[in-house]
Amino acid sequence: MPLVMEGRDDREKVAATKVDIGTDINFGNLARVLFNHLSSLPNVHLHLLHEVRDLEKQEDGTWELKIKNLQDDEKFFVKADFVFIGAGGGALPLLDKSDIEEARGYGGFPVSGQWLVCNNESVVAEHNVKVYGKASVGAPPMSVPHLDTRLIDGKKALLFGPFAGFTTKFLKNGSYFDLPLSIELDNIIPMLSAGWNNLALTRYLIQQATLSHADRVEALREYYPHAEAEDWELAIAGQRVQVIKKDEAEGGVLEFGTEIIHAADGSLAALLGASPGASTSVAIMLEILEKCFAKKMQSSVWQKRLKKMIPFYGKAFKGNEKRWLELRKYNNSVLHLND
Repeated sequence: MPLVMEGRDDREKVAATKVDIGTDINFGNLARVLFNHLSSLPNVHLHLLHEVRDLEKQEDGTWELKIKNLQDDEKFFVKADFVFIGAGGGALPLLDKSDIEEARGYGGFPVSGQWLVCNNESVVAEHNVKVYGKASVGAPPMSVPHLDTRLIDGKKALLFGPFAGFTTKFLKNGSYFDLPLSIELDNIIPMLSAGWNNLALTRYLIQQATLSHADRVEALREYYPHAEAEDWELAIAGQRVQVIKKDEAEGGVLEFGTEIIHAADGSLAALLGASPGASTSVAIMLEILEKCFAKKMQSSVWQKRLKKMIPFYGKAFKGNEKRWLELRKYNNSVLHLND
C-alpha cells in the first residue's frame, strides 16, 4: 500500500492486517448476466422502465399491482400470488401501500453517499489494494473510510470515502417530498424517538454536509499523506434509507443493517435498510424462502435444488476449519480465483 505509507514519519507506528484473497466484482455486470439467464426461461418476463404505483390485497388472497410503463405512460394491472419488494429506497413507500399489519410503525431516514474520485492516472496506477480504516467516534458504522481501488467496466479507478450527505429523497432521482410523505400516525413516534436518541448522528450529518473540498482532502491525507487537492473531485453515489422501527423501551430505534418484513400469510415480503452486499444477500433470500414458503422449503424437491445451487447449504461451519477451507477452495474454483 505505497500511497498510504509514502511520506510518513519513520517513527510513526502503523498497524495493519493484510488479506490476500480479496477480489473485485462488477455487480452491475453480474446483475445483467443473472437477468439475461432469467429472461431466457419460460414464463419469466422482465419489464424495464416500469414502475409499481400501487398494490392491493384481493379477497382471494392474491395481490393486484398497478403498473405504469414510463416509456408511453400506459397503465395496467398484474395479479400475483406472491410479491417481493426489493426496491431500495423505494421499498418503504410500496410497503406502506400494501397495508399489511407487520409494516406498521416503520419509517426511513435517508442518507446520501459521496466519494472523492482520483482523476490523476499516475496516482491511480500506484494503488492496487483496498485499505479500510476505522469509523470516527460518533460516526455510523457504514462510514468506515477506505482508499478503494475499483475496476469499473474494465477501467481502474481510485476512490476515497464515504462522506455522508443529508437529503429528504429516498432515491437518488427521487422527490424531496419522499421523507415528509412517509411520516404517518403509526410511525411518527418511532421516528421522533429515533431522532432524539441519535442526536450524535444528526450532528455528524450536519458536520459532513458542511465539509469543504479542502476538509475532505484533509481527511484523505490521513490515509494518503501526499494527496493533492487538484487530483480529486467529488462524486455523488447513491442513497441509503436507514430503517426506523418501533421499540418498546425507547419508542423508536434507528437500524443500520437490513430488515426483512413479511406478511403473516407469506404472500408478501419486503427488504428495507442499507444495501445488502454480497455477504448478506443470499442469506436474506434464504430467510425469505423459509418465512414465506415454509412448506415447500421442507420438500425434498426444494432441498435438492437448493443444495445444487448452494452445495454447502445446511452444513454447520462454526468451529469446523476443514469445512471452511473446503468452501473457500470451492468458491475460488467457481470464481476462477485460484490463479
